[in-house]
Amino acid sequence: MKIVRTVHELRDQLRGQNRTAFIPTMGSLHEGHLSLMRLARQHGDPVVASIFVNRLQFGPNEDFDKYPRTLEADIDKLPNEGVYVLFAPTERDLYPEPQEYRVHPPHGLGDILEGEFRPGFFQGVCTVVMKLMSCVQPRVAVFGKKDYQQLMIVRSMCHQFALPTDIIAAETVRDTDGLALSSRNRFLQTAERAEAPKLAAELNRVRDAVLAGERDFAKLEETAKAALAARGWQPDYVAVRKRQNLLPPAAQDNDSPLVVLAAAKLGATRLINNLEI
Repeated sequence: MKIVRTVHELRDQLRGQNRTAFIPTMGSLHEGHLSLMRLARQHGDPVVASIFVNRLQFGPNEDFDKYPRTLEADIDKLPNEGVYVLFAPTERDLYPEPQEYRVHPPHGLGDILEGEFRPGFFQGVCTVVMKLMSCVQPRVAVFGKKDYQQLMIVRSMCHQFALPTDIIAAETVRDTDGLALSSRNRFLQTAERAEAPKLAAELNRVRDAVLAGERDFAKLEETAKAALAARGWQPDYVAVRKRQNLLPPAAQDNDSPLVVLAAAKLGATRLINNLEI
């Protein structure tokens, strides 16, 4: 496996390749990330992963400085997953000058749900993904469904900009108790880790109710938020939405595939989760 730090080195390594499969990450790699790399191997060659903690997608009061950085441990995990190149730039490498050009996702998609509670988040995501895509120029890129809204926004961005990259969605990887794997899970205290699967449990209850015919989506959402709050969570949202565009479904809309999404803080750790219905 080659480890490169600069865009120039990266392009030297990938010159002449036209089937590259790309997995962008912020590091602190876990089984969820590694599953993305295995999926990437099925769709392209060589496999390129990146590790870069992107300051642009963190708000002023968010955990950029505390975000786990475990580069040496991450490097040890990658050769067994068939990664040919790891692109691990510093901020100076990727942003040698202030990144004044930004990619703004459209109103109604980038400013709802996560975008409402983390203003500017998706602008930062889109900007760094666009820049990484320009550096790697992959044929395919793999993103996980755990970040459901991010997946939709990146896929839409690539389509509208006519990027020659197919976006492949990977299923969420969960621990045996249902907790979606996340780099931030390491911040959970012991008691919080035991409580954390309750977020997935609430989403399962919402999904089961919808599948049983319940169409009062607002009531389901409020009931789930109240149940989490009663257990000490601080829920930002629980939302039943159309998979196609993340807009709220009408009660009489029986044809649109749905997804239920949630974000809530448990102690100092903010967790997100979703389930397709």
